[in-house]
Amino acid sequence: MAQWTSAVGAAQLARLLNSQQDRPAGPGTRRPPAYRALADGIRLLVLEGRVPVAARLPAERELALSLSVSRTTVAAAYEALRAEGFLESRRGAGSWTAVPAGNPLPARGLEPLPPEALGSMIDLGCAALPAPEPWLTRAVQGALEELPPYAHTHGDYPAGLPALRTMIAERYTARGIPTMPEQIMVTTGAMGAIDAICHLFGGRGERIAVESPSYANILQLMREAGARLVPVAMAEGLTGWDVDRWRQVLRDAAPRIAYVVADFHNPTGALADEDQRRRLVEAARSAGTVLVADETMTELWLDEDVSMPRQVCAFDPAGSTVVTVGSASKAFWAGMRIGWVRAAPDVIRSLVAARAYADLGTPVLEQLAVNWLFSTGGWEQAVELRRAQARENRDALVAAMRRELPTWEFEVPQGGLTLWVRAGGLSGSRLAEVGERVGVRVPSGPRFGVDGAFEGYVRLPFTVGGAVADEAAARLAAAARVVENGGTGGGEAPRTFVA
Repeated sequence: MAQWTSAVGAAQLARLLNSQQDRPAGPGTRRPPAYRALADGIRLLVLEGRVPVAARLPAERELALSLSVSRTTVAAAYEALRAEGFLESRRGAGSWTAVPAGNPLPARGLEPLPPEALGSMIDLGCAALPAPEPWLTRAVQGALEELPPYAHTHGDYPAGLPALRTMIAERYTARGIPTMPEQIMVTTGAMGAIDAICHLFGGRGERIAVESPSYANILQLMREAGARLVPVAMAEGLTGWDVDRWRQVLRDAAPRIAYVVADFHNPTGALADEDQRRRLVEAARSAGTVLVADETMTELWLDEDVSMPRQVCAFDPAGSTVVTVGSASKAFWAGMRIGWVRAAPDVIRSLVAARAYADLGTPVLEQLAVNWLFSTGGWEQAVELRRAQARENRDALVAAMRRELPTWEFEVPQGGLTLWVRAGGLSGSRLAEVGERVGVRVPSGPRFGVDGAFEGYVRLPFTVGGAVADEAAARLAAAARVVENGGTGGGEAPRTFVA
């Protein structure tokens, strides 16, 4: 019986490998033999999860033709991978990917490091900050005081607690977007919201248009739902969307859903202006596409002179075209898994009905905590603390990067939690791998793209500041030197660093 559970075609694997190789080599870089470069490329794809473990690889002859190399090169690369534990083979069953004993299985998303690893590793993988105390404690205490009446019920509220739905609706109304509680569903975080929307509108094989780059975990969620992703390139710098390109994609590809982040886009930090928002809503309406607007970063402006445009749903107040997703997880705390959907009442009813076969509802205590924050003014004070912390971290990280890696390119966003960095012609995948070995964890650019795009980028979140930001940049510089010299970063373990 074969040991593989999926297969990777020769053309697909060649496309992923070529995205790694089309980068200028730094001065003095030692080029490895062709078979070694091929083996390293496949190993990196496995370690990043872009080629799954237990995936059957193409036959040697097929891959050689797709890569325009000799069959001997492919055979030598496969043999090297077998020797390292990244490939297993059996006559008649082919060859499939594996991980050596003792190696963790690669994650397809950007999961946080376990607490026990934080002493020696600086984690720049997860864009989340500690809770803004004392507001978390106060919110939970306030929720406990409100809990007794709910404890006498079954505790399942598929649409969310009525009090929180009303409060969220009132917050939209106060921003000039009239909203009824019937237009709100409370979810378990923004991921839960988008998962529900994809299952309602998407379906296996449906096209979903996404920004390129876009948020890695959402891209993976959509892939696993069986969606066909249609990437739409962002405009240059921090200027938001290329609406003409969006209009063409919506017209030609006719995607069922389009997913966008208008406010301090993850990962680039771009802020779409009001005209772009209006035009994109009009284009989606004309194409019959459901426009999913992720507003999890909306309140995270960091500079005082930022003029925030109206929300995307302001250009579709009835919610017939725009489905809005909000969350407490970015603006408040990632551990507060409360999100919400704003849409037309019939869409909300469909989402609630489908939820009976998923998670039934969102935890009552956490909903009460968020409702306490909204109703007491604690939310605004907590978010102001979050902005101050993110601003300080951003400025420290930017200064450290400019000092340690002056040839790396980035623009400084006015809000959000992430810096999108062009890594001086180096492979983001190799930087991520070597970074783990020298004690800094960064996600590589291809995680935020489709089919291997953005190999020359890494994403850096505003999660560390001060001396930790300095050390993180120094470790990234050390990883860059290893990659420039053609090494893999083995050897000395990172030293423990205490902030």
